[in-house]
Parts: sequence; structure tokens; C-alpha cells
Amino acid sequence: MIESGGRQFWLATLALCIGSFMTFANVYITQPLLPMIADAFDLTVLEANGSFTITTLMLGLSLLIYGPLSDAVGRKSIMLISLVGATVCTLLLTQVESYSALVALRAAQGFFLGGLPAVAIAYMGDEFSPKALLFAVGLYIGGNSLGGIGGRLIGGFVGEAFSWRSAFVAMTIVSVLCLIVFALMLPNSRGFTRKPLCPRQMLADLGGHLRNPILLTCYLIGGLNFFIFINQYSYIIFVLEDAPFNLSAQYLGLLFLTYLAGTVGSSLSGKIVLKVPQPLCIALGVAILMSGTLLTLAQTLPTIIVGLLINSFGFFLAHSSASSLVNRSARGAKASASSLYLVFYYLGASSGGFYLHPFWSAMGWDGVVLGSMLVLTGVLGAAIWLYRQECEPVGEPDVCV
Repeated sequence: MIESGGRQFWLATLALCIGSFMTFANVYITQPLLPMIADAFDLTVLEANGSFTITTLMLGLSLLIYGPLSDAVGRKSIMLISLVGATVCTLLLTQVESYSALVALRAAQGFFLGGLPAVAIAYMGDEFSPKALLFAVGLYIGGNSLGGIGGRLIGGFVGEAFSWRSAFVAMTIVSVLCLIVFALMLPNSRGFTRKPLCPRQMLADLGGHLRNPILLTCYLIGGLNFFIFINQYSYIIFVLEDAPFNLSAQYLGLLFLTYLAGTVGSSLSGKIVLKVPQPLCIALGVAILMSGTLLTLAQTLPTIIVGLLINSFGFFLAHSSASSLVNRSARGAKASASSLYLVFYYLGASSGGFYLHPFWSAMGWDGVVLGSMLVLTGVLGAAIWLYRQECEPVGEPDVCV
């Protein structure tokens, strides 16, 4: 087993962080470009957002395939093949001439991009010691947030300076470089035990995970958190693009630097859970996300930025803790357990915009905040329920350890 701090630990962790950066940079590159895409193809806000949500939808669905497949084929090969496919799609996106072609390629890209997130945590679970796993998962999810920042900055700055197509050219170059480094750095699997590919067993594993109340609650928490968090950005972009803010695409891209707070949150999660139970870390993250959301109601640029910083920290603290709890709680078939968490996670991302849109249409940003708080209150309650399930009575029924 790989212990934290050694050469193999850092090679594997940094390779997965780079692969994660590449994956999520490609997912989120269109978000600051949404107003440009809407203008170029004469689309509504909801229609333009389809170029983003179709990617997260296909990514989520693909996880049902990649996770179980990696249990039979192997971890590294699945990650490499999927990253190559995603890079080819990014290159093809530079040539699209219609919105339907853009959406079709973004759908295919989303399918390929699911390979690494479906397998990465399972790879770490195979190779790393339990203590090293907690630390590595936090760093890996930090790579997710850095990828989200990087993709949006590329989209915003390159799109503003040249065109939205040029943003995909730049992303292709970045993807090729990340792919090469990932392939060279990631150690081959040593702790992996191959399982025969059996569709019936795959379905049985997935069914078993869904019947586990702890796992199912983690899945719902991850999905509903992302359901709100990521789609808040999609609507705040249109708030800030309009009067009185009138921000251009490059400044909208800079807005996503608030994800750096998420990098800190996810990196700290591995240390926090050594002292605080994971369900309480999830609850803390959700409470922080709720407080940041309320702060944005002040509707000044500084308070919106601070609110999004708080949101990002809280969201990634909760997400890191929940995904780690899934790996710890799964009874076998850990790759499919982690994949199922991410299925809920990305289905939440792809559907949250539809939920928030009526609130946006009726009340603008105030409506988005109201819709967010309704869902997050339920998520907070679910995290507290998880904590109660981990409590063991000692003497008195209300005393827990």
C-alpha cells in the first residue's frame, strides 16, 4: 500500500490531480461563454445553458459504465482511453458551425470525460493506505476545483480576446499537455484485483449500493448539493453581465477564481475528518454553503464575490467528506459505489438549472436564492441524520461517540 508523503504517493496524487484538472477544465469551459453562445445562436438563457448541462448529464450517465468496467479491465487503462477521447472531442469543437453540432459534441465529450472521475477514487482506494487515502482524496478534489477555475478562465479570456471557438483551440492544447503528463506520471496498479465482467453482478452491485441507507443518503447529498451550487453560477453570470454590473466575458471568467476557496476546503477536509466525524463535516459544509448563498442577496459585486467564496469553501468541504464516506462505507465493488455517487452528483448538476429556472423567471436572483435554500435545508437535515446513524449509545441513549 502507498503511504502518504513518499515518492509514489506524490506521483500518483499529482497525476490524478492533473487528470482531474484536464477533465473539469473541459467540462466548465463553456460556462463563461454562455452569453456569447446565446448571442451567436440566438438562444434563451435556458437553451444556452444546454451546452453545459448536456456535458454533465452524459458524464453522469457514463459513470454507470466506467466504474464497473474498471473493476474488470483495470483502472489506469480506462482513465487513459477516456481522456484521449475527450481530447479528440475538444479538437472537433473548434470546427462546429451550428448549435446542434456543438451540443452533440459536448454530449460525446461528456461521455468520455466520465472515465477519470469514475475510477480515480477507486484507484486510490486500491493503492493507498486508509490514512493516505483521506489526504489524497482532498487533494484530488482540489484538482477538480482548479480544473473548474482553469477552464472558465480559458473560456473567459480567450473567448473575449478572440472567439468562443478559439477558447476550444486553447483547451485542446492544454488537454494534450495534461494527457501526456498524466500517462507518464501515474504508477501502474499494484493493489487492483481484476473481477470478471458480469453485467448481472454489475446490476447486483449497484442495487446493493442503493439499498444501503448510508450510501443512498450520501448520493442524495452529493447530487442535491451540486444541483444547487453549480447552477447558481450559471444564473449569476447573467446577473453580472447585465446592468448595473455590465461585466465582460473575461471578468465573468475571473469570477470563478472563487473556486480557489473550494480548493482550500477540499484540501483541508482530509485533516478535519481526522478530528470531526465525516457526517458533521458534511453538515458544516452545507451550513457554510447556505450562509454564502444568503450573503449574495446584498446584490453588490463585493458581497456577491465574498458569498461565492464562502459557497465554494462549504460545497467542496461537504463534497470531499461525502465522497470519502462513500468509499469507506461501501461493502465491496468500491469503484461502482464511487461511480454511483458521481452519477447522482452530475445528474444533479444537469437538472438543477431546470429546477431553478422558474424561480429565476418569477423573482430573478432572489428567486434563485429562495429555491436554493429550500433544497439545502433538506440536505442539511440528511447530513445530521447520517451523523445520528454513526452514533452509538453509551450508557444513556442520547450519548454518542
